[in-house]
Amino acid sequence: MRSGMKGLLLAVAGITGLGVAQGQTELKPLEAMPYSPSLSVADMDKSVDPCTDFYQYSCGGWMKNNPIPADQAGWSVYGKLAQDNMQFLWGILVDASKATNRNANQQKIGDYYSACMDEDAINKRGLAPLKPTLAKIDVLKTRQQLIAYIPTLHHQEIGNFFFGSGSGQDLGDSSQVIAFVTAGGLGLPDRDYYTKTDAKSEETRKKYVAYIAQQLTLAGESKAAAEADAAAIMKIETALAKSQLTRVERRDPYKEFHKMPVAELAKLTPAIDWNRYFTAQNVPGVTSLNVNQPEFQKALQTELTTEPVEALKAYLRFHAITAAAPSLSHDFELAQFDFYSKYLRGVQQQQPRWKRCTRQVDNVLGEALGQEFVRRTFAPDTKARTVKMTDEIEEAMAGEIKTLSWMSDATKTRALEKLHMVRNKIGYPDKWRDYSKLEVKPDDYFGDVLRAGLFEDARQWAKVGKPVDKDEWDMTPPTVNAYYNPQMNDINFPAGVLQPPLYDAKSDDAPNYGNTGSTIGHELTHAFDDEGRQFDGAGNLKDWWTKEDAEGFEKQINCLRDQFATYTIVDDIKINSKLTSGEDVADLGGTLIAYIAWQKATQTQRLAPVEGFTPDQRFFIGFAQWACENQRPENLRVSAITNPHSPGYARINGIVTNIPQFATAFGCKKGQPMVKETVCKVW
Repeated sequence: MRSGMKGLLLAVAGITGLGVAQGQTELKPLEAMPYSPSLSVADMDKSVDPCTDFYQYSCGGWMKNNPIPADQAGWSVYGKLAQDNMQFLWGILVDASKATNRNANQQKIGDYYSACMDEDAINKRGLAPLKPTLAKIDVLKTRQQLIAYIPTLHHQEIGNFFFGSGSGQDLGDSSQVIAFVTAGGLGLPDRDYYTKTDAKSEETRKKYVAYIAQQLTLAGESKAAAEADAAAIMKIETALAKSQLTRVERRDPYKEFHKMPVAELAKLTPAIDWNRYFTAQNVPGVTSLNVNQPEFQKALQTELTTEPVEALKAYLRFHAITAAAPSLSHDFELAQFDFYSKYLRGVQQQQPRWKRCTRQVDNVLGEALGQEFVRRTFAPDTKARTVKMTDEIEEAMAGEIKTLSWMSDATKTRALEKLHMVRNKIGYPDKWRDYSKLEVKPDDYFGDVLRAGLFEDARQWAKVGKPVDKDEWDMTPPTVNAYYNPQMNDINFPAGVLQPPLYDAKSDDAPNYGNTGSTIGHELTHAFDDEGRQFDGAGNLKDWWTKEDAEGFEKQINCLRDQFATYTIVDDIKINSKLTSGEDVADLGGTLIAYIAWQKATQTQRLAPVEGFTPDQRFFIGFAQWACENQRPENLRVSAITNPHSPGYARINGIVTNIPQFATAFGCKKGQPMVKETVCKVW
């Protein structure tokens, strides 16, 4: 793809979000979306030979003219569109906050935004909103009391406390929702930050310990006590991290599929009364669940039963504070920004308040805000045309599967069955989410955040034991992104990503198929990548491949893995192609089938050059220009560990070198950098 309370609280921190261009503090809310063409000659650098560096040729002008804004870790075409969408949402929220004749959804989004924007009131309250939670932690005297309080913390309070839990589709029976217990409890972005021994990782851990101490000091601890507590917290998190699967290991869904009775979980972590835990989450009838990482649960047992009680209490205090920081006074929020955004990702300054609040409303009331967005921006014709494009790309995918030389007829039959079962979700949900039970007040921001978290927590847990809602979306309508869900077996394209310059209703088909078409193909191909291929058409984790075909698939994608492993992300850090291979395969397959679909869709048309570019050239330039970006070195270092996507230049140059039609379009010859002697082909 291009929950819980802790997610709601951290989302407003601006740690990983998309944002706005330099000088945005003087922006005003948009009343209408700006128009940007789907293919821009101004974004190109025609001094570069496209056969030498197609990414620079297509994006050089954009990169030169779009420096990274001070409040961003990176800047991209997707980021600029997200900025436009956010600025438009800002206008909707300002109107909703001032209007007198409002419907229920308008009241909630308007009042939530107003409460978030009241920075003076938030600063005056300081740490006060969190003090009840901290007081409950402080009075815990024994290990038994502390462990017994964890279920309540998970349900009623805030923070990333030791592990995660929630509801999800049963990997063995995708029609049903079951309870999950997951690995968690870390404050750094990934378990590798705790295990890597290079100098930068050592530095990062020291900075993180200093950040922990800073937040504890702001909450009232002495400097000496905070430093001692920070060291103890780091020890606990390191032990938890070492027991967790790596991101590459987690690409194999079987490694996170361990369905068992609650009694078996109790043997892994007997310190926790699991029946009491699920009762506290309002699902007392849970008898079985998926424990995604059993070895982690064993490590959790060790930490809960051997670490000093005071160290465990310090851990709880810190995670409550850091999760709540974006909703507390400025000193807590700024401390979090300085570590997670400024140090880890190189962001120079915090985003303006309106942007953080707009994102927060989208995060917690996304379908209420999304209704307002869709009504104003998403034309029925756009939906109809993108649905048609999707159908054509699925037809092209079927044609490619039928002609694969490395796949047997038996597996082809199953692959085609799965392809024809894919559900296409375009624009927005058929049924909007009901927020009527969520209370929102215009003068109680922290309370709004807590109530929103409890509302979402209750909504998710209420799914346990019930059939899966196939119509539910995991992204809000204004989101500039798309995704494929292997258990739903659906591709999802929010209205936010179907806007210019990514999709331009005023443009001809060539750049639209190159850009949005390749993205549709990308998401569709995820159904058959190294992870998605392990699920059948119904979304069940089930091996439907012959042994020979599975081996043939690995051989095909290893070609791409070997290629992408040679690309540099930053400094001397190479792409971890075992982590990125799913996205790399989707980029290659998606672009190829989009090209095939475009060729068929326009086969009866007489296509003429535009601005000196042939139709084929416009297709490939349109494909490249979605990926134009600039990234800070710090952000690239984080991405090298955590991001399953390759950098933009590799996602373009690494793909077109494997598509012979590109070389033909631009007259590239053997021996030039954009022409490979032996191309990789999966689909």
